[in-house]
Amino acid sequence: MVFASNPLALSVPEPAFESWLRDSGYLEVLDHNTSATTTTSSSSSSSFFSLLTLNPLSKLAAEDFAGDTPSWSRAFVGFSGSYSFPSSSAQARLRVHENVKRYARNYAYLFILFFACALYQMPIALVGLISCLAIWDFFKYFNDRWQLDQYPITRQCLLRLAQCVTAVILIYSNVQVALFCALSVSYASMILHAAFRKLTPAKQLPPVGRGR
Repeated sequence: MVFASNPLALSVPEPAFESWLRDSGYLEVLDHNTSATTTTSSSSSSSFFSLLTLNPLSKLAAEDFAGDTPSWSRAFVGFSGSYSFPSSSAQARLRVHENVKRYARNYAYLFILFFACALYQMPIALVGLISCLAIWDFFKYFNDRWQLDQYPITRQCLLRLAQCVTAVILIYSNVQVALFCALSVSYASMILHAAFRKLTPAKQLPPVGRGR
C-alpha cells in the first residue's frame, strides 16, 4: 500500500533545524545526533587528525567574551562522564566550535595563566615586559603633563621612539618566546578540551525544592 504525502506535514531543512536547536540551547541533541548518524567505516584517528585543519576561532565573536565566566568545576571541567572521543570529524568540529564559543572566557584565563608561568620560567622576559609597560606608562604620564596633543609632531616623534625602544626590549629579552610557548600550550589545551568535552544544555533548569 502506498501512502499519499500529508500536505499538512512540516518539512524543516536540516540546517534550519540545527540552527533552532542551537538557539534553543539543546546542544546535547546535536552532539548525540551527530554521533548516532556516524557510519561504522569512519575511524577515530581520522576525526582526531581533522582537528589540525580546523580553525576553532572561526565562529568566535566579541559577544562571547561579554558574558559571565562559566563555572570551572561543574561547567568547564565537568565530571568523568562529560568526555568522550569524537566519533567523526563532523562531531569534533561541532564540539570545538560550540565549546570555544561557550568557554571563551575560560580559555582566555588559561592563556593568561600559561603566559604567567612562561614568564616565571624566564625572568629576563618578565623584566623586559615590565620595562615595556613602564615605558608606556611614562609616555602617558608626560603626554598628559606636557599636553603633547597640542604638539602633534613632537608627540609623534616620542611615540615612534617609544615603539622602537619597546621592540628592542621585547626582542632582546625573548618575550616573543614566552608568548609563543603560552600560545602553543593554550591552543593545544583548547583544541583537546573542546573536542573531547561533550556538549551540554546551554540553559540549565533550576533545581526543584523538596516539599516539607
